[in-house]
Amino acid sequence: MATERLTDELLEQLLASASPEAYLSQAKLPDRTLPDYLCQLLKEKGLKRSDVFRAAGINTTFGYQAFSGERHPGRDNALMLAFGLRCTLQETQRLLRLAGHSELWPKVPRDAIIIFCIEHGLTRAECDDELYRLGEDTLLSPEG
Repeated sequence: MATERLTDELLEQLLASASPEAYLSQAKLPDRTLPDYLCQLLKEKGLKRSDVFRAAGINTTFGYQAFSGERHPGRDNALMLAFGLRCTLQETQRLLRLAGHSELWPKVPRDAIIIFCIEHGLTRAECDDELYRLGEDTLLSPEG
């Protein structure tokens, strides 16, 4: 697989271009989809989908549909998948972007707690415990 260009490199190329068209014609922007990225993470980490879904606390049917692109996960479900896949913060941010959601932001209390949990290797369930303890909405809803 080809190495993905860094965002900083692409920004540099864009700013040096004479026009947006010139940049777009030469940039070779990655055409990565969320399902592609989920499958890549699964393979890199040597995990099984069923284990990811269990660790994430998501419905198996929904999980398979998210991996195939049939269903689009909301932000909390994307975060739950990130926990199930044992993503780093950088991987989580990329997963959120590919899912069409805002990245975790340390100025938002709930996001700050989630960032802390990811950085300290906590599970999704442990993260939910921290969110609940600190008065924030959990990732796995009580109805879930």
